[in-house]
This record gives sequence, C-alpha cells and structure tokens, in this order.
Amino acid sequence: MGKLSLSFLFWAISMGLAWGQHAQSGEEHSNNVHHSENFKHLRVAILIGHTSVPTGVSHEHLFIPSWGLDLEYWVNRQWGLGLHNDIELHTFVVEENHNEYLVRDYPLVTSLDVLYKPIKDFVLFAGPGYEIEKSENFTLVRFGAEYEFELPGGWDLSPAVFYDTRFNAFDTWSLALGVGKRF
Repeated sequence: MGKLSLSFLFWAISMGLAWGQHAQSGEEHSNNVHHSENFKHLRVAILIGHTSVPTGVSHEHLFIPSWGLDLEYWVNRQWGLGLHNDIELHTFVVEENHNEYLVRDYPLVTSLDVLYKPIKDFVLFAGPGYEIEKSENFTLVRFGAEYEFELPGGWDLSPAVFYDTRFNAFDTWSLALGVGKRF
C-alpha cells in the first residue's frame, strides 16, 4: 500500500503544478506566437545512466549501468508525450519474498509519459510502462524530472532522475545524462 500512496502523492503534486498556470498579457502572447514559428516539436535523446536496484539484503542496492532512448513529441512549449526506453546492461538477482529470488537478465523498460514544463527547461514526466524480460514481465508507473541545458543547433544536455514502481515487485531509482536533438 505504501508504494501506491507514494505514487499517488507524486502524481497529485505534479498535476497540481500543471493546473496552476497563469494568464498571459497580450504582449507576452504575441511574443509566444512569434517564437512558435521556430518551435521544433520532435526531440530524440540518447541517455547513459545507472539504475539502483534493491538486493533485498539489509536494504543494499546494486547500481546497474543502463542506456536509454527517448522519443518525444511536444504539442507546445509546455506539454508533450514521450516514449522513454532503457535497457539495464547486466544480469542481476532481486530477493522478493524472503528467500524467493527473481533473476533479471538485461531487462528493457519502456514507458509512455506525459511531459510537462512548469518552468523553462525543467521537465516533469509521469506515465505507465512495462518491463520486458525473458522470464517475467512487469507493469510499472514511472515518475521523473529532467533539466534541459540548451546548446547551439537545437541540441541539449539533460540530467534526469526517475523512479519506476513495478506492480507486485520491486522499485528502482535511476540517474541518467542525456544528449538530445530537436527536429
């Protein structure tokens, strides 16, 4: 029940921020219309990171290297949808229910996230996902945040942190660094 409560709390805070928008003056609106001519809706990013996986032994964690590929479509400068994918580059064992072990062999995690920028370059995201692995698959929910440091030519550098809560299984934290390009 604790995982569900934590997930709901994070979702509620994120949505509260999303609905707390303010009205723009006429001058701000005309500036945004001008800038939207140069707005690029698609973003692709490659990430390298580490995922913290619980071992089940006295609250110890393994740090598993991972690669990611993010495909995003931004409806406007504030809202978007993202298909976020990562593969954990290791075989590892997670203890589930006191002496029951779950072997994970290079699992692939994919999620379809709603993206929201409450302020320029800071992105919050959340959405349903799935962990695919040859022995057992899990449904999950992902919550996260990243900050896009804009670089010339439509490129960006983006550190990210995200939390995956699997239903009836373990939870993981991930830290990643992405290089993205807007099209």
